[in-house]
Amino acid sequence: MPIRILVTGGTFDKKYDELTGKLFFRDTHVQEMLRLGRARLDLTIETAMMIDSLDMDDAGRAQIVACCRSAHERAVVVTHGTDTMVETAAVLQAITDKVIVLTGALNPARFQGSDAVFNIGCAVGAVQSLPDGVYIAMNGRIWNPAHVRKNRDANRFEQV
Repeated sequence: MPIRILVTGGTFDKKYDELTGKLFFRDTHVQEMLRLGRARLDLTIETAMMIDSLDMDDAGRAQIVACCRSAHERAVVVTHGTDTMVETAAVLQAITDKVIVLTGALNPARFQGSDAVFNIGCAVGAVQSLPDGVYIAMNGRIWNPAHVRKNRDANRFEQV
């Protein structure tokens, strides 16, 4: 099954500047994570944007919807920042003929102890086995976006 991975940025792809102590974006880490995970799948990786999800607005969400609609693949994984992932998933609900799984990371992929590699693997597995619809894959769980939220204090996703 061909899978499109749509990269939008978020903590998933942040890098750390040792001189300034700030996080920033350059290129996505998705290809390297999939290589390390020995993914042997028919994958197309497309970078739509590289932004922090706190900067995600209606125009950015419209771009993500357009990319998902135009994808030839039925299975789409969207890497997204965790702060506004649920809001973007709600907008993607308008697409009913694809399986769309959003995933992200609570710690950057380049940080020791990051959940990014586990989450991308979970999302890629989920997108191949779920029925049409929109889902969130975080920390080994598959969530209905209407029933999940990010608990910033506990730094995790939880059912609502």
